[in-house]
Amino acid sequence: MKADAVKIADGVYWVGALDWDAREFHGYTLDGTTYNCYLVFGDDKIALIDNVYGGFFPQQWARIEDAFAQEGKDEIQIDVVVQNHIENDHSTTLPTIVDKFPDVEIYCTQIAIPGLKKLFPVLEDKEMNPIKTGDTLDIGGKSFTFINAPMLHWTDSNFTLYNEEGILFSNDAFGQHYCSGKRYDVDVDAKELENVAKKYYANLITLSSPLVVNKVKEMEDLGLLQKVKMIAPCHGQIWTNPQTILDLYTKWATGDADDKITVIYDTMHHSTQKLAHQIAEGIISEGVDVSMHYLKEDHESDVVTDVLDSKAICLGVPTMMNNPYPNVGKLIYYFNCLSFANCGVNKKAVTFSSKGWGGGAIKNLNSALEEAGFDVLADDVLDVKFLPNESELEKAYELGKNIAKLIKE
Repeated sequence: MKADAVKIADGVYWVGALDWDAREFHGYTLDGTTYNCYLVFGDDKIALIDNVYGGFFPQQWARIEDAFAQEGKDEIQIDVVVQNHIENDHSTTLPTIVDKFPDVEIYCTQIAIPGLKKLFPVLEDKEMNPIKTGDTLDIGGKSFTFINAPMLHWTDSNFTLYNEEGILFSNDAFGQHYCSGKRYDVDVDAKELENVAKKYYANLITLSSPLVVNKVKEMEDLGLLQKVKMIAPCHGQIWTNPQTILDLYTKWATGDADDKITVIYDTMHHSTQKLAHQIAEGIISEGVDVSMHYLKEDHESDVVTDVLDSKAICLGVPTMMNNPYPNVGKLIYYFNCLSFANCGVNKKAVTFSSKGWGGGAIKNLNSALEEAGFDVLADDVLDVKFLPNESELEKAYELGKNIAKLIKE
């Protein structure tokens, strides 16, 4: 096949793959993604930074061929692979590269070595070079500094800084599951890019929020962050203004949320739905932004994206057999996985429900949300029998107003 490499700096090329058809990844929804990897031409050696997902090698190889053509080189030779992360979407084509270039040197974190050999038994006897923070590699006129970044977002993760141009190859950190024919942040709508970056953070990085803050500070203390002029992640657009995404990561990692409340609900016969809509009206009346999510239609990956930059949530479902409507279970489980409390601030939460006879949903919802790290306002609940009447709808409206006033304070 034919595919073009994109020159992003002198002797540096994007040689990744576009996956236009991806609709689900890491358990959340998306509208395509990219698997970015990069080729760096040194005077002595040529380095490949990361690889791509299985099935996408023809794209990767076509771009590698084009990069060599742009450099005026007839013979393709790769001397070094820096494998920043072992997960399949970044590493599946590594064995093919090794097969083509048996003497290629592989650099990765110490913990990545057994992982790569377990994933790809053909590499069992391949020597690999462990790297730790502060280690450097010179490929002739161009050099790399390695920064181990465990749990951003796997234990084996690593950043690689190309010193001469200040390009941080950050692998999964600072990425977005986003597919475009253009490579840079400035080439696409800024708000859309922020939204996909937020969704990426909410679903993949939230749990590791304290590590985000620590890693940025570590790089600053080492004098490396000051060198960064571009961040080239392994998914999505390349950041030509690194401060944009660094500021967003700092905001999300420290729980610096907006005056915004996310209302989440499910319903059987529209009773809980009516309550949710009235709560939203009360929130709006106080000038606070509201995001609505109907669990029958909205995916939990979209719900948590709005929760990330909200100061509070309102969660409502019907009571079923003395328990919350089961549809909410997956979301509660996901809240536990992500642990929004790791962002340094416990988000407020209120619950509401409708029931036929006995209750039970509210108590169990409150308990589950507390376990997930939310600050549950147990006195601000609404539990309605059958269809809410006008008085109960007014209570729902007032509930929305009260929680909106609280977060503004």
